[in-house]
Amino acid sequence: MIRQDGRGLDKIRRVQINRNYIKYAEGSCLIELGNTRVICTASIEESVPPFLKGTGTGWVTAEYGMLPRSCHTRIQRGKNSGRTYEIQRLVGRSLRAICDMKPIGERTIRIDCDVIQADGGTRTASITGSFLALADALYKLKKGGLINKIPVKDFVAATSVGIVNGDLLLDLTYEEDSKAEVDMNIVMTGGGEFIEIQGTAERKTFNKDQTDKLLTLAKKGIEELVDIQRNLLKDIL
Repeated sequence: MIRQDGRGLDKIRRVQINRNYIKYAEGSCLIELGNTRVICTASIEESVPPFLKGTGTGWVTAEYGMLPRSCHTRIQRGKNSGRTYEIQRLVGRSLRAICDMKPIGERTIRIDCDVIQADGGTRTASITGSFLALADALYKLKKGGLINKIPVKDFVAATSVGIVNGDLLLDLTYEEDSKAEVDMNIVMTGGGEFIEIQGTAERKTFNKDQTDKLLTLAKKGIEELVDIQRNLLKDIL
């Protein structure tokens, strides 16, 4: 199979990340994954949800949205779908999995993922970019003397894999995803441990051997993304 953008089947798209992209946010970046572009911001709030009040423990949560013309057809403003809620819960879970909440104190770090252009992989780009925004926000807390350390236990990134026309592909574009027989989204730590595996038979069922190969392919892509994160954050982590 020849991919439209000329990539090999086991290659991720060109990645560009512009750190500290938004002036007013405590942490932010613009992540570009091929033609998919997401702005990730982190805001620090001096409060926590009611169930954490008095515990001395912090919280990390996320919201996700798409600009009206981020897609081929206009998306109506203010109309969140089940997909939207599912993605923002995924982003929040992924970040909490690698973050030690106790040192944050009773603060909430709220991540916003705003898709400005979508060409597949918006949820995986959101997770990968949000980690950088979170790290920068935590660094500002440490720099300001409000916490003693940056309480992240590991890096986290995500990518998609799938089976298209019988071929195993890494990092699917929208066109590839729309005709995939099997579609998976994988979230993994820098240490190679899984946080989430989402796999769906879109047109055909899949077996364990295919699953293992897809997970190996996803691990390869995520390791490349984590290397990019490490290089960008080497001044603070």
